[in-house]
Amino acid sequence: MQHRSPVVAQPHVDPADVVAQLRTWAHELGFSQIGVSGVDLRDAEPGLLAWLARGFHGSMHYMASHGLKRARPAELVPGTVSVVTARMDYLPRGTPDGWQRIEFDRLARGAEATVSIYARGRDYHKVLRQRLQKLADRLAAHIGPFGHRVFTDSAPVLEVELATRSGLGWRGKHTLALDRQGGSMFFLGEIFVDLALPVTPPVSAHCGRCTACLEACPTRAIVEPYRVDARRCISYLTIEHDGPIPVDLRPAMGNRVYGCDDCQLVCPWNKYATPSRLPDFDPREPWRTPTLLGLWSWTQEEFLRHTEGSPIRRIGYERWRRNLAVALGNAWRATRDESVRRALVAAREAASPLVREHIDWALEVGR
Repeated sequence: MQHRSPVVAQPHVDPADVVAQLRTWAHELGFSQIGVSGVDLRDAEPGLLAWLARGFHGSMHYMASHGLKRARPAELVPGTVSVVTARMDYLPRGTPDGWQRIEFDRLARGAEATVSIYARGRDYHKVLRQRLQKLADRLAAHIGPFGHRVFTDSAPVLEVELATRSGLGWRGKHTLALDRQGGSMFFLGEIFVDLALPVTPPVSAHCGRCTACLEACPTRAIVEPYRVDARRCISYLTIEHDGPIPVDLRPAMGNRVYGCDDCQLVCPWNKYATPSRLPDFDPREPWRTPTLLGLWSWTQEEFLRHTEGSPIRRIGYERWRRNLAVALGNAWRATRDESVRRALVAAREAASPLVREHIDWALEVGR
């Protein structure tokens, strides 16, 4: 970011007008809500350090390597004075009422494969980053050049902390941001700016005594309200973790092959979740009714073709096969479908050591 004087030093610019304009433009670009946060997050640092000290970040070593820079926006991007926060809903267009029950029914059908809802469409990193940049460009055309950087889950940023401080919702007990009109089915993005903008106020929390998310977590990864041990989280295990999945957690994965939505599916506030206005998050063809055996049959070339422009591609073919092997083991145990066993056996010899170890587990667990 190139530093320049804060916007309040420019008499021709009204900071309140800037925020109002951002909201109008953001809505046109498909965002649901805009807020503004300050950059003093010092009171969030003890919680971050305690989480890291307990090893809850698992093998996400970058979480520790960036240290407290994650809680210090002005150190991450020198010159930052304010952070514009943005929310974009991602439920597909046309999502019916009762969609949570539909998702739970999918989880109960062992032969089907479950991919987190957010990953069934276009890669959200690209969608949000491009639209955040367009938002910043429109502001620059309105007030003149200013220093900024856009982020979407792509840098050491305390996204939920910034979102909740700026009124985009409150932190739920599952650690995700929650909104009364939008539940938690939305992405977050930020624009770090060298403009002194008026901060938007936070909202009060409305979880009350509800513990549905803690009780629903298949692996008990939400170890206490507002605290997740990533090492037990299925989203972490299927996406971030690059080694063997702990044996004791494999049965709880069921047919989840990329991510896990359970804590969001049971959240009462998600009955108010709003479908996106963008076609980008509509499910692509491979993810409408995927089966485990159908996905298992993909070659590496087919995997790359089917995941082009998808967030799923980032885990690579080996981890994809590892995840599927676990899900097939759970399906083999539950259904005794011989076609599952035969598919596992047929793939074993050519599999990598990592995938073969999970195939062996899958064959053994079904005996």
